[in-house]
Amino acid sequence: MELTLQILVGLATLMLTGLGTMSMFAPKRMVKNFAIEPIGTAGLSTIRSVIGGLFLASVTMLLLGLFGGQTIGFVAVALVLGVVAFGRVVSLVTDGFDKAVIPPLVVELVIIAVLLTAYSQLSA
Repeated sequence: MELTLQILVGLATLMLTGLGTMSMFAPKRMVKNFAIEPIGTAGLSTIRSVIGGLFLASVTMLLLGLFGGQTIGFVAVALVLGVVAFGRVVSLVTDGFDKAVIPPLVVELVIIAVLLTAYSQLSA
């Protein structure tokens, strides 16, 4: 069970690494993925800093948990993703339903479940 959880956390870490790296270093390629249109240099800066930074900070916390035994980072990342997921739900309620919102919401909820389970199992 421990190995399975470590693998699942590792997969989430790889996914977030890809999103963070692309956002930070190739923000124009992420425009379609995030369904946003950056306005000029300031918009690209926001993709690099806010989105890329959020993902890469999450990766750092997950790596500290996986390799440094500081699994409380799993909870921190789950909290961040929980607020992101909550924002998606707020958008579904206030902005209307868009089926494109469902896949990332499901992925976020699955990652949250994995991270909280990993924290409870691996920190004991």
